[in-house]
Amino acid sequence: MKRVLLLLVFVAFAFIVMVPEASAKRWLVGDNMGWSSSYGVNYTNWAKGKHFYNGDWLFFVYDRNQMNVLEVNKTDYEKCNSDHPLHNWTTGAGRDVVPLNVTRNYYFISGKGFCFGGMKLAVHVENLPPPPKASPEVAGAPPALYSRSQVVLLPVVFAVGAAWDTFIHLW
Repeated sequence: MKRVLLLLVFVAFAFIVMVPEASAKRWLVGDNMGWSSSYGVNYTNWAKGKHFYNGDWLFFVYDRNQMNVLEVNKTDYEKCNSDHPLHNWTTGAGRDVVPLNVTRNYYFISGKGFCFGGMKLAVHVENLPPPPKASPEVAGAPPALYSRSQVVLLPVVFAVGAAWDTFIHLW
């Protein structure tokens, strides 16, 4: 009975490992220049052309003794007002991670006057686009060499076969 249970656990684990997953992206704000006023990074330009999706993360790297990461509303972002932040993401380590887990606009500034020097970032977070639709089958076309179900099914069949072989040798 223990061996059968072990076999079932192995097959379930193998199947879980083989199922593809969507992964979030971690964005290093300012790329290799980080969250800093020293390098003249234009964070508006940095964010242009990038697509931020629900589940992504912003990674702020900065001098913890001088700067901070404050989430503010649009008005405070435009005026560089850090008096009433919505959230202070500063942890004190200078390596702060902000989850983008709601589809909306996010506004970040650095207080202590650094916002006026350009340390401000606005990002629009959206849901992942739906996967592209498969092209319709053409009448009379030969069948495809493989289907999506076979892409998942084939590794599962091999995993079950390997587990069965192991089971037989242990028996």
